[in-house]
Amino acid sequence: MAEEGQVIGCHTVEVWKEHFTKAAESKKLVVVDFTASWCGPCRFIAPILADVAKKMPHVVFLKVDVDELRAVSEEHQVEAMPTFIFFKEGKMVDKVVGAKKDELLASIDKHAAKVASA
Repeated sequence: MAEEGQVIGCHTVEVWKEHFTKAAESKKLVVVDFTASWCGPCRFIAPILADVAKKMPHVVFLKVDVDELRAVSEEHQVEAMPTFIFFKEGKMVDKVVGAKKDELLASIDKHAAKVASA
């Protein structure tokens, strides 16, 4: 699968639904980065997330621009950027609001480990 090891940008609702559905069916942890092009903290955290994605091919990383996909961000009640929402089998299991690198990495490790041992 070509998408492994990278953060996948979802620029249309169709692409978002396709990746989200496929990831939910795979039972992998899905980390969605709700971001905005004008958001400084988002730009700070993006390369960190990209680096984590390379090291964790067993986790699906999706990126949603809140201005491009307003309906998706509203559906998940995203009010601040960046917001990282963690999903397992299509259900939200965790959320990190803000560019909190340590908290984000800890949450990814915590939820990814559950998948690896399952």
